[in-house]
Amino acid sequence: MTPRLMIQGCGSNVGKSMLVAGLARAYANRGLRVAPFKPQNMSNNAAVTDDGGEIGRAQAMQALAARMPTSVHMNPVLLKPETERGAQVVVQGTRLRHATARDYTALKPTLLKAVLDSFHRISQDVDLVLVEGAGSPAEVNLRAGDIANMGFAEATDTPVILVGDIDRGGVIAQVVGTQAVLDAADAARIKGFIINKFRGDVSLFDDGYRLIETQTGWRGLGVAPWFADAGRLPAEDASDLRAPVHHGAVRIVCLQLSRIANFDDLDPLRAEPGCTVEMVAPGQPIPGDAALVIIPGTKSTRGDLAFLRAQGWDIDLLAHRRRGGMILGVCGGYQMLGQTIDDPEGIEGPAGISDGLGLLNVETIMTPKKSLTRISAHHPASGTDLTGYEIHIGVTTGADRARPLFDIDGMAEGAVSLDGGVLGTYLHGMFSADAFRAAFLERLGVRGGGVAYAGDVETTLDTLAAHLEKHLDLDVMLSLAREPR
Repeated sequence: MTPRLMIQGCGSNVGKSMLVAGLARAYANRGLRVAPFKPQNMSNNAAVTDDGGEIGRAQAMQALAARMPTSVHMNPVLLKPETERGAQVVVQGTRLRHATARDYTALKPTLLKAVLDSFHRISQDVDLVLVEGAGSPAEVNLRAGDIANMGFAEATDTPVILVGDIDRGGVIAQVVGTQAVLDAADAARIKGFIINKFRGDVSLFDDGYRLIETQTGWRGLGVAPWFADAGRLPAEDASDLRAPVHHGAVRIVCLQLSRIANFDDLDPLRAEPGCTVEMVAPGQPIPGDAALVIIPGTKSTRGDLAFLRAQGWDIDLLAHRRRGGMILGVCGGYQMLGQTIDDPEGIEGPAGISDGLGLLNVETIMTPKKSLTRISAHHPASGTDLTGYEIHIGVTTGADRARPLFDIDGMAEGAVSLDGGVLGTYLHGMFSADAFRAAFLERLGVRGGGVAYAGDVETTLDTLAAHLEKHLDLDVMLSLAREPR
């Protein structure tokens, strides 16, 4: 059996994704061939894989950390919330159906076959599989039919490391309480624990650390101090972007839509020293001094268009244009900028047509087929080349397409308004290209910077790996993964 180890958390957002990425890079630096795996993920921040499907953005980052090509089998079940009660279910990279929470509870046990098939595929020709859980095994009300945590660990006989987040407070209760609610067989699968996100003098927690060991009988595998450079890596959750990044005088804002998706477009901008990048939270006005407003991708274009109007942002956008400010719509945001959005088959919700913001002379019709494509493009205005990806439904046409933003193999992509102040595109990831980003920002008055974004991510992953090597017992963790079962 291929060595494997599962990182589960006492709760959501305890740092599981970051730990798996750091461990993947650390073990890869030791010369091991490492593959990341997450049985089930819930995120609207997805990545297009090398084999032509989609997975959670966190698993794409983990694959980068492991220096492995991305595959749909790294995240065989991806849930992409579309409403408060329902989500699109993506299985092995392809949309299966929309399901309510109750529907998914009934569907979940049938997905174990796909999860195990993907795990078997990922386990071939590697030295180690690092598995990330979802949420917490302490949610024992969800244990029946579970495929994300202990259900998967049981089905694959995978040892588990439990992570507690001391930054939230109450970490002793997090770890000890998790053991208290698990049944004996599940508790026995946990071979050790990690305390994550410690700030200050780690020795001050020595007594608490020993108390957890005594109370649980689990082995402590280390205390990981707060990793200050975490913000340099792509964020998985939109909540991670709420704190503004203050670097420079040019202000760039992004609307925090209710179903915001694929917001990794912001990450390279946040790294630029000449910009201040921030999210505009619901209920807040668009700042009057913003140079650029980004309308991001969304999992529910017509629904989030109504949400945008409910915040009064449609009025703010008109005022922003009168002041000469620029607007960039990406994917669903591009569709919103047009005249109409027609969903005749009810693909994203109730069938119907919505008036767009009218800032671009284009129209969109929703179609069932999803575009999942990695793309090389040319930006004629700056003469720069770049790569990115498309992940959307819908076809957009109209007069402003005669002024495309990009050229893709001789085909026009995107649209630009007559005065050049409103831009729309389906291309995600464009700002990761250093030359294009520099040219784009120069138009906003940002000069210099010299950020090599991809190189900075690589350096940060190596720094994270060294951080974990120093503070966690990676030798013991590897031996746990290799134990005969």
